[in-house]
Amino acid sequence: MDPIVSLFSIFGALTLGAISPGPSFLFVARTAVAVSRRSGIASAAGMGLGAAIVCTLALLGVRAVLAQAEWLYVTFKLLGGIYLCYLAWRMWRGGQVAAAVSTEAPQPSTQAGINRSFWLALATQLSNPKTLIVISGIFAALLPSRIPAWMYWTIPLVDIVLETSWYIFVAVALSSRGPRLVYLSARNTIDRTAGCVLGVLGLRLIVEGAKDVS
Repeated sequence: MDPIVSLFSIFGALTLGAISPGPSFLFVARTAVAVSRRSGIASAAGMGLGAAIVCTLALLGVRAVLAQAEWLYVTFKLLGGIYLCYLAWRMWRGGQVAAAVSTEAPQPSTQAGINRSFWLALATQLSNPKTLIVISGIFAALLPSRIPAWMYWTIPLVDIVLETSWYIFVAVALSSRGPRLVYLSARNTIDRTAGCVLGVLGLRLIVEGAKDVS
């Protein structure tokens, strides 16, 4: 396959992956609506960086290494599942707490809060081994047989711009007054639903990891 055609094909596949709902979307959306727009944008940056790291690892063949070192892959899967379950517990607990949240636009976050949103988003993006598997599959199908050196930096760069731009759009759109009011009116339901989704994903990874061990 021609490298340019390959690059655009990968770009299209990564775009579809980025806009599909999942833990990353839930995290950015909730942060933007429940905390602040700036924190939502910070979490978008964390998601973008995480995606670029995963792309780089996939290009370097880490998936093949994990396949050879099965214990390392199982450990990676179990830790990812535990983290997603922890995040689910936090969201469920947040839904139980009756917080007095203003219906006005959220106040600007502190720098510490913005940094925390960034690092939590990065950890969320990196905690799901399925991301690495899916991206590795895309690369296996669409990369040329001989990979030009420029693709090793172009693809992660394209992905960080793509993912960050998409999640910034999500953060800005959902931190506007209308979506915020909708969230506040159904905060418990939304938080608990998001927590359940993440919890199911996390438990699934833990169960799969346990089966791999046995």
